[in-house]
Amino acid sequence: MNIGIPKERRPYEYRIGLSPAGVEILAHQGHTIFIEHDAGLGAGFSDLQFEQAGAKIVYSPHEAFGRAELVLKLARPMQEELDWLNPGTTLMGFLHLASARQDRVQGLLHNKVTSIAYEQIQLADGTTPVLRPLSQIGGQLAAQIAARYMQTNVGGKGILLGGIAGVPPAEVVIIGGGTAGSNAARLFLGLGAHVTVVDKDINVLSRICEHYPQVVTMISTRRNIERACGYADVVVGAVLVTGERAPIVVTRDTLKKMKPRSLLIDLSIDLGGCFETSRPTSHDPPTYIEEGMIHYCVPNVPAMVARTATYAFVNAAMPYISEIAAVGVEKAILENPAIELGVNTHKGELVHLQQWNSVEGD
Repeated sequence: MNIGIPKERRPYEYRIGLSPAGVEILAHQGHTIFIEHDAGLGAGFSDLQFEQAGAKIVYSPHEAFGRAELVLKLARPMQEELDWLNPGTTLMGFLHLASARQDRVQGLLHNKVTSIAYEQIQLADGTTPVLRPLSQIGGQLAAQIAARYMQTNVGGKGILLGGIAGVPPAEVVIIGGGTAGSNAARLFLGLGAHVTVVDKDINVLSRICEHYPQVVTMISTRRNIERACGYADVVVGAVLVTGERAPIVVTRDTLKKMKPRSLLIDLSIDLGGCFETSRPTSHDPPTYIEEGMIHYCVPNVPAMVARTATYAFVNAAMPYISEIAAVGVEKAILENPAIELGVNTHKGELVHLQQWNSVEGD
């Protein structure tokens, strides 16, 4: 199979759709891999490394897209990238089409592109194996982000997360106790913060209690969310409903009752955001103030650690990429239920996209 790996064109997206190790695996299986010139620089991979692994370097995006039967990306395609996709191509990436503009989805449908969303590849137990490592990274980075944006010199409240003798630590509230939320809790605890996790699933809260007995846990109700946000210095939104837009769990009215200049980190922003006042930002600038609260709403947080994120993603995605390359997309969809659940568009029709609501604007 001919496989194309284009350069990511979204601002501040430094990751790449495959590492040199992944290229080597596919090349040894007999596939031809076309990588766009300098596509891996953001993650620290040179063209030479890819060539040594067995890839062919191409010098235009038209070649990377146009010569491929299977295109491997990280982020959802931009409009110009949709124009470069050949009809009938298979596209794999973190697509988040539930929060995409209508014309982006229509472009995939018009070209009869088979689009497979990594974040929706799902095992029988409900876990999302390709999304999981990036959720882990995003959750861990939330603590680093909070530590920085609580600093006075960047406009924060001037609170040290871990406190110090005679001064209490910061109050951190995490809404959503899944992979991102539990990893955030672990890192915030390590920095000495006082952590509360809110989730609707008592089994999730039980696991958090077992692993992190210092964490306060609360069932997710409107009253409990308002109560927790009322004393929070930092609120992390880590809500995920696979294949759907993230639900709004913190309303504008709740924000009005919070302590001034508290920090909100919306890790669900690539799914539309779970705070009513969320809107996508970029790594420059990453924050804005609304209702007196500092909002951090960067969709591609793991891109801050592009090399680690690329390695982690490829480790998880490689079995599914290899299977599609080996047997073809039609057979892979029929034989592997996990891949079938990741399909968003196929033969001009929407698949496994329960809620389509445009919010991102690109």
